[in-house]
Amino acid sequence: MSTTMTAPVLSNLESHEPEHGVDNRVEESLELRTKIANRDAHVPAPRQVDNGDERRYADKCATYTKGVKQAAIGKVDLAAYKSFKKALESGKPEDFNQVILGGTRTLNGPQGALAYQLECLDNSQFVSPPAPALASEAYATELVELYWASLLRDVAFTDYSSNSTAAMASTELSSLPAYAGPKNGAGKVTPDLLFRGQFRGETVGPYLSQFLLKDTTFGALPLTQRYATYPAKKDFMLDPVSFQQVQNGQPTGQSLLPQPIPLFLHDGRGLGAYTRVDVLYEAYFIAYLVLNSIGTPLNPGNPYIGNRTQNGFATFGQPDIASVLVNAASAALKAVWYQKWNVHLRHRPESGGAIVYLSLDPTLPKVDGRLSNTVLHSKAVQTCMSVNNSALLSQAFPEGSPTHPAYPTGHGAVAGACITVLKFFFDGNFVVPQPKVPSNDGMSMADYTGSDAGNLTVNGELNKLATNVSFGHGIHPGIHWRSDTESSIQLGEAVALSLLEDLADTYNEKFSVSLQKVDGSIATISNQFRT
Repeated sequence: MSTTMTAPVLSNLESHEPEHGVDNRVEESLELRTKIANRDAHVPAPRQVDNGDERRYADKCATYTKGVKQAAIGKVDLAAYKSFKKALESGKPEDFNQVILGGTRTLNGPQGALAYQLECLDNSQFVSPPAPALASEAYATELVELYWASLLRDVAFTDYSSNSTAAMASTELSSLPAYAGPKNGAGKVTPDLLFRGQFRGETVGPYLSQFLLKDTTFGALPLTQRYATYPAKKDFMLDPVSFQQVQNGQPTGQSLLPQPIPLFLHDGRGLGAYTRVDVLYEAYFIAYLVLNSIGTPLNPGNPYIGNRTQNGFATFGQPDIASVLVNAASAALKAVWYQKWNVHLRHRPESGGAIVYLSLDPTLPKVDGRLSNTVLHSKAVQTCMSVNNSALLSQAFPEGSPTHPAYPTGHGAVAGACITVLKFFFDGNFVVPQPKVPSNDGMSMADYTGSDAGNLTVNGELNKLATNVSFGHGIHPGIHWRSDTESSIQLGEAVALSLLEDLADTYNEKFSVSLQKVDGSIATISNQFRT
């Protein structure tokens, strides 16, 4: 049956244009699409540079190969790796279908990297800097941080200041010059600064963003932010057999069931449980609802502010905000997938832990790569060996990481894009009223009364939200590196700014909107001087 559609025949009366004339919107739309596409096409594509580890090590010990058939702990089957690389280099669907896997678990969406963007710059026009190389001090320091995070997975964030393990973690990380997290005025990492990000406002107030804590409503549906979590002290992949099964994508027979009572987020395990099953833009859609619930004003550049005859709706109103949020999340995910699969292929922290395990046992075979003594002789690894009887990095989930490369992280890129959209529509300088903090068991919520309670701005709490969610998906369960998050948030921010720049030309309203980027600088989106 034919699906060809034909235009209805109109009578002379129906087809007659009013005397004042009607713009040819189809031609104007084509002209606008062409203008935006041409403008984007003239943005030079940056040179994409990885950290060199794939070329550096013949056994590919520092390259992402999870799910591809493995030869031994830390080593991929090189014939299987060749089939993997053939698919990545050709981009042909049939080649992806021929990748030699080690089990039944499939690779997570590698062809998503090749999807084209029609709402912003192309994936290839964004860039993430090289990740820390295997032998570097930065890599070793990030791995030290991950071992400490695994030991603190079940400690409430509000208890860090009195916890002896948090104190040891702070002392060791303070001594490492390559540590990239925040420090106090004396150059020290304090327990309260552990696992926080470096962006504006992230060290102000409680560890958790107010957007993960406050009640709100989804239309007429009340929402209290209690989330399912997993049992404490239940970690995985601490023996070589289950580790290698996971690397091959084979079932281990281990499972993980949520605890029956949902809790307020309050520790690393809870954040990991949340991000294991979240919809990628979920936290930012809820943040959007909270922004409305707490009465956040619109961005001062919104063209309808002070208008006595109109308000925004399909443009610059609530439906527009919600839809742009989703569009930005989708665009950011395509861009970060390109970086993961087509540029960096960074392996997961569980693989870094495997190299620690191999390096510390003289009876085990070695891989080509060598780690710095910073991690091999660290207090973090020594403590984990004492607690877990294993040098492998414990994982919060039986499957370990997802089956896609670590760097950058999808959660981080979506985070950066979504908070940028929210800053575009809402006043980022608004101070969040009546801030909250969870109890150390997650059963209740109290008012936050710290001396900085009046300094929690929308901008700062959105930045904190982005890192909370990305570290919740990464550092706390042991599946991402710190640098994965920071690079990804900035990548997502760049994608959202490109999308908003292109979107600006489609609005009829003339406007100029400024927003604060995560580094504190100001970006302005305007169509006032465009024709």
